[in-house]
Amino acid sequence: MTALDRAIAHPPRVPGVGAGSPVDGLSRRSVGPVDVLSQSVSAVAPSAAATTIPVLVASVAGSGATWSLLAAMALSFLVGRTVNEFVRRVAGPGSLYTYVSLGLGPVAGVVCGAALLLGSGCIAVFSLTGTGYYLEYLLSRFVPLGDGGVLVTVLVVLVTGAVVFAVTAVGVRLSTRLTLLVETVSVAVIAVLVIALLARSGPPDLGAVALGPVMPAPFSVGTALAVTAFVGFESASVLGVEARRPFATIPRAISWTVLLAGVLYLGSAVAQQSGFAAVGAELATSASPVNELAVASGVGWVGCVLDLAIAASFAACAIASTTALVRVLFAMGREGVLPRAFGRTSPRFRTPFVAGIVASVVLTAVPVAGLTAGVATWTLMETELAVAALGYLVAYALTCVAAPVFLRRIGELTARVATVAVVTAALLTGVLVVYAGVEATSDRWPAVALVVGVVAVVLLAFAVVTRRRPWRRARSRAVWDVPVETDLLGASRLRPDDPDRTGRGDRP
Repeated sequence: MTALDRAIAHPPRVPGVGAGSPVDGLSRRSVGPVDVLSQSVSAVAPSAAATTIPVLVASVAGSGATWSLLAAMALSFLVGRTVNEFVRRVAGPGSLYTYVSLGLGPVAGVVCGAALLLGSGCIAVFSLTGTGYYLEYLLSRFVPLGDGGVLVTVLVVLVTGAVVFAVTAVGVRLSTRLTLLVETVSVAVIAVLVIALLARSGPPDLGAVALGPVMPAPFSVGTALAVTAFVGFESASVLGVEARRPFATIPRAISWTVLLAGVLYLGSAVAQQSGFAAVGAELATSASPVNELAVASGVGWVGCVLDLAIAASFAACAIASTTALVRVLFAMGREGVLPRAFGRTSPRFRTPFVAGIVASVVLTAVPVAGLTAGVATWTLMETELAVAALGYLVAYALTCVAAPVFLRRIGELTARVATVAVVTAALLTGVLVVYAGVEATSDRWPAVALVVGVVAVVLLAFAVVTRRRPWRRARSRAVWDVPVETDLLGASRLRPDDPDRTGRGDRP
């Protein structure tokens, strides 16, 4: 028997490698790079954003709309680069919540977790509402709905919410593949329609592209609005446990999502600006740009296809955002920050089943309650999007502050990374202040009050709980995936009483 044969027959014990991981219960290493990319792309909802964001930015930035979109794309890319410093070192389901906890401690981590839950949760609610809004709008083209339009929207929200729960509960592979299919078709449809409209209206008028001189205030507000089109691009990081080769595939997915979405948004903005210039209309005052371009070009039927594509994109975004939200709840449950039930998984589907049930019920109930209370659908969507944007901006800023602290602690901080993180944190803070100020002086001021109130309540509750129950401070320690025996070639099983069986591992 050779030495290799003896090593395989009687493998040595590997110190520090246990039989289980702190995140056991999830389907480890089950999804590939395509699934990971589809998670981030679907969370951004590029099809829906490409048809709505350019007109919002143009309404405030005017001749500098394109500059604002470019600035938002660059800022999002810098945030992605900073987030990837964590993603390349830590694989876990908690995403930004876990990263900030590792860098700045449990208090900042809980604040980031609350902001992230608000962000992903309100994006999911916004997407559910948007699905109902566009399908109701599509139906109203053929059948006069009158006061029954709200009922149709509510029914669509309820049905979509049930579908979202079913898809996310069955498994992450199904949810990512379904959202990838839906988003691919939606993006293709919108791209073809925009190109067709441009072809009918003649060569693009590059003079109409908003690249003119800008004032600082409109440019800042326009950039803040444009950033909302990119929020959720880091969603792939919640698949750190379930992704194969997470340290390689997830960073690529995050960077490519920002680049692909940015190119689509810029192309859509140029097409809309050129199209409106060709028909002698104003983009900034349009209620539905592509629909109006279709009518002006004599192909009004295109609007029906467009409404269906946007509704499908919103549904895919609801699935992706709920997938991310549920895994953050799962991480908090495993750590004891939230009730331990949130950390339970389905033995059959290997998904956070309890967190999925609670999240789906709450996310569906919020838009239903708002609609039945008489809030206009579009007003409700604007408020939901404002809350989501503010939540994400807080989480992104905290992550950028946490990155250099974390890297310095583990001895891997470089001047380039520190510079990018600090500059990005400062820019994000400026965008956050501008956006919060604009929203606070508008009809959507309750969104700002809600975000500030939630963060204050979470901080107070965390302080009270840790003061009265000091043991909770230790249990709020971040958890992530670690190598286990089954990951090693021929590794032996540890003894049942071995303390390393927990697989918790040390912090990086």
